[in-house]
Amino acid sequence: MSTPQHAAGAPATGRHVAAAEPEPGDGRMTHRQIVTILVGLMMGMFLAALDQTIVATSIRTIADDLQGLDQQAWATTAYLVTATIVTPLYGKLGDIYGRKNLFLFAISIFVVGSAAASFAGSMYGLAAFRAVQGLGAGGLMSLALAIIGDIVPPRERAKYQGYFLAVFGTSSVAGPVIGGFFAGTDSILGITGWRWVFLVNVPIGLAALVVVSRTLKLSHQRLDHRIDWLGATLLSAALVPLLVVLEQGRTWGWDSGRSIAAYVLSALAAAAFVWQETRMGEEAILPLRIFRNRTVGVSSAASVVIGIAMFGGLAALPLYLQIVKGSTPTEAGLQMIPLVGGIMTGSIVSGQIISRTGRYRIFPVVGSGLLVLGLFGFHFVSYDTPLWQTMLVMAVFGLGLGFNFQPLTLAVQNAVPPQQIGVATATATFTRQMGGTIGTAVFLSILFSTVPDRIAQAFAASGSSPEFQAAVRDGLQAPAGTVDNQVATAIQQAAQSGDGGATAASGVLNDSSFLSSLDPALARPFLVGFSDAMDLVFLVGAAVMVIGFLIMLRLPSVELRSGSAYSERAEAARGASAAAPAGEPATVASTAPSADEPSREGTRDRAAPEEPAVEASPGVPRA
Repeated sequence: MSTPQHAAGAPATGRHVAAAEPEPGDGRMTHRQIVTILVGLMMGMFLAALDQTIVATSIRTIADDLQGLDQQAWATTAYLVTATIVTPLYGKLGDIYGRKNLFLFAISIFVVGSAAASFAGSMYGLAAFRAVQGLGAGGLMSLALAIIGDIVPPRERAKYQGYFLAVFGTSSVAGPVIGGFFAGTDSILGITGWRWVFLVNVPIGLAALVVVSRTLKLSHQRLDHRIDWLGATLLSAALVPLLVVLEQGRTWGWDSGRSIAAYVLSALAAAAFVWQETRMGEEAILPLRIFRNRTVGVSSAASVVIGIAMFGGLAALPLYLQIVKGSTPTEAGLQMIPLVGGIMTGSIVSGQIISRTGRYRIFPVVGSGLLVLGLFGFHFVSYDTPLWQTMLVMAVFGLGLGFNFQPLTLAVQNAVPPQQIGVATATATFTRQMGGTIGTAVFLSILFSTVPDRIAQAFAASGSSPEFQAAVRDGLQAPAGTVDNQVATAIQQAAQSGDGGATAASGVLNDSSFLSSLDPALARPFLVGFSDAMDLVFLVGAAVMVIGFLIMLRLPSVELRSGSAYSERAEAARGASAAAPAGEPATVASTAPSADEPSREGTRDRAAPEEPAVEASPGVPRA
């Protein structure tokens, strides 16, 4: 019996595989065994999912209290940067040391970062502690998805999808409520309410550690890898300066010396990263050779764009609901339920149909089109748009996301040999998070760069309004120190100095909480300005997503395998044992293509179960 490597036609590298615990039967797990493992995975995933929804709905309150609404991108991007950088490392380290140990480590780091974030005294301090959280979060999702790819065949994955949808659904509903409660409470046990947004992760994380250590029983076949620490360092050096200039460019000037220095440093580090990954080959933190596989390459490129659109949209929507519509954090979270419902509906529908047909291509293509429509629809949402219309657009946007989440991960996992499940899953997660990091920084930078001008324009448009003029007069007569008096005084000074309201607009970027108690006529220009700035953000997002849709059209259609990675690895190990001379250790050949051999994605050999089926032309459905 030939090994999978020989069946694929590539030379064997003879990578030694350490002894592993015996797997049941032929490597397939029973339903009971899978569900037991899923319990542990769901605890870790719930921790990460809950944190995202809690922070998203409470970040405005946090930023207002720390006097840095326009600095909130730091708290978000710092988290995403570290999570993005360590995601590929978790894939490699999981292959070496086992995914369970790494999963426990990721939970522990996440808990430590959460506890530290609760003591932040500034937005920059919060960003630093959120970066520690990201070091753990990078492993929570990628390791969980890799373990699923190990134990559940692609065709059967939809059967267990309901468990994970329950996790995300619960966190999506509970997160905004919990986050809104904490953000709206002055103090709990002598601690400022919003700090419990991070403290709540501590008991949940400790419970997750106990559950995971007891339920996550996995056999492990060690694959000896070198860790590409230099690649991880160069990746950090390429991303961080770029994100810094995206955040600070509006202050420094986009063509200032510091900005240009950041561009150059980022470009040099990126070039060095490509050189390092090429030199490391299969051992690279992000193996460039894997992108020769057409499914992986197209999915990764599309994931970057989808990440930009998704995180950019999710960063702006809560701000619109809380600042423009005046919703409390709890109300804003509940108002985003149509988006969550769209995600869950898209995931359920796509998962069930994929499970029955074994084909997935139609869903990312349609989902990308829905994301374009959703973002373009958000562009027309204005200051006085009825909330139900905004919710309809949310549902379309969420449905587009739901059609992309599971199918793209399935596509990547199905396109690579089972020995590369960890790296492939980490690559899929990495590209989406990298897009999210860039999207959050770019979109929030556009938003806060344009808000002052848009508010000034709204002031100019409202200046002749009798209602506005009456509100200014009433504000000037209000007691000194009141919000109405302070804002009316700032407006009067702006009119006298001729700055068009820019001075009055700048204050809202540090602390927008005064808008909730301001006279509606005085608040209107601020709200209109914010809404107009967000319209531009969503228009840019729609233009970017058009590129993602065009990329997605090139996604191949490959039939999903019916065997799990565990069962296929077990078969490969038995074949290697049978072929090895007596008295010599068994080896499992690497299944990665050689550097000068293109991916054999378009063929299928019955002797090589890890190879996908013949792919159809991107534009022609399979018979």
